[in-house]
Amino acid sequence: MKISTLGSHSALDVSEGAKKEGFGTLVVCKKGRERTYAKHYKTREVKGETLGVVDEIILLDEFRDMVKEEVQEKLKGSVFIPNRSFSVYVGYDNIEKNFKTPIFGNKYLLRAEERDVPNNQYDLLEKAGVPLARTFKPEEIDTLALVKVQEAKRNYERAFFFASSYGEYQKKSEELISKGIIKREDLEKARIEEFILGAQFNFNFFYSPLSGELELLGIDTRRQTNLDGFLRLPADVQLEALKYRRVTTIETGHISATLRESLLEKVFNIAEPFVETVKKYYPKGLIGPFALQGAVEEKDGKERIVIFDVSFRMPGSPGTRFTPYSEYLYGRSVSFGRRVAIEIKRGIEEDRLEEIIS
Repeated sequence: MKISTLGSHSALDVSEGAKKEGFGTLVVCKKGRERTYAKHYKTREVKGETLGVVDEIILLDEFRDMVKEEVQEKLKGSVFIPNRSFSVYVGYDNIEKNFKTPIFGNKYLLRAEERDVPNNQYDLLEKAGVPLARTFKPEEIDTLALVKVQEAKRNYERAFFFASSYGEYQKKSEELISKGIIKREDLEKARIEEFILGAQFNFNFFYSPLSGELELLGIDTRRQTNLDGFLRLPADVQLEALKYRRVTTIETGHISATLRESLLEKVFNIAEPFVETVKKYYPKGLIGPFALQGAVEEKDGKERIVIFDVSFRMPGSPGTRFTPYSEYLYGRSVSFGRRVAIEIKRGIEEDRLEEIIS
């Protein structure tokens, strides 16, 4: 059997983990974006040593062509690992209705990352009693708030902006609309949250239906452009730079991170009821990787963890293997790609593969 995925986001992590567990690997690539997989990390023999992790590629004009019958024929005999790029480029309707290759995980949860569908990530977080940032209607803003609104041109990205009052919200939103960065109709669906002044982390979990175990495999934080550039400037220079450039938060990389050990129990106390809540609203519940993205804040001398977002698929941060958490559990470092392959192998060996695919 092969393990397949889309050539973006976390494909190398998936492929490397699959190879470690003895699977063949297949990556679906888009023309013009294939060299990473078709050349630089393609498996080959060099002086008696096997290099690379990608055995085969399928080359397409567009990623959405994955649902075509002839492409799915080439994917036969594989289990497909979804990532964020798969959701963005192929689309939820295609994934749920037209993509016939077995998907590791619960493909119906991918849509729950969106903010305007029933039982979305925020609904599930609230039902699980997870601490969330306070939300506002525009006229209710009474503190520094972060407005999360879909970009006009790249609807898979968000054009964040800050506002500390209704007047500031109106001024900034009208400016972004006039520049074509956001659309008025998307602004009406925006989520407005109190900005949490805390240390931000992504808590990357793996839930195994085969063992019933919830595993924290790694923690990371994000590198974002051009936010990281602004943060390196003195405050007076930041204000000057803002006259010419607006702050953007496009994710470009990740940094492996650790959490103070006394806070780990708080993380599990959030994740465990969340897993149980998802089971109530989605048949099969959570399967495999998911991440709770949030921050640790201090108020009145006490620390609490506040969650902003959830991802229901492979994390885009392969560096999680360089945090100690999987080693605490397994006695060795285990990447998310390898942990997925381990679960698939167990599903095959125990004739329980149907429990972990959709």
